[in-house]
Amino acid sequence: MDWMTTLFGHKDDMNAWQECARAVLIFAYGLLLVRVAGRRMFGKWSALDFVLAIIIGSNLSRALTGGAALGGTLAATTVLVALYWLLAHLAARIPAVSHLLEGRAVVLAQHGKHAERDRLRHAISQADLDEALRERGISLPEEAERITLEPSGKITILKRKD
Repeated sequence: MDWMTTLFGHKDDMNAWQECARAVLIFAYGLLLVRVAGRRMFGKWSALDFVLAIIIGSNLSRALTGGAALGGTLAATTVLVALYWLLAHLAARIPAVSHLLEGRAVVLAQHGKHAERDRLRHAISQADLDEALRERGISLPEEAERITLEPSGKITILKRKD
């Protein structure tokens, strides 16, 4: 039995201490990957960020519980983060890649005119819009210069300058 198996157990044969050792390793490894990938990874929450977070969480959980081999899972996770890093850098430099991966902003209202069809097409309820207005200290949509649904799903509002 080699030291890795002694420390981390085997896919189908782990005791509680070995699972705890895996948890520490996977936590440290996940933290390292997030630091290497950059702050954007869990800060922006674009479609790319969200999908990667789900896949990485699922992938690492399998290694934690022994549902998948530890080494292969860590290698696959590294490949995913490298792919993410590459795509994020391409999206930052090439607008077409950004639009493909992250989508585009949608104007929901401008100069007091509402784009009701766009609001409904993107499943933004009136309550969602009202909440975003209140967060900016605006009572009525007409007080906003522009209301935008960002690619991250956040609604941003520019106040009118009166």
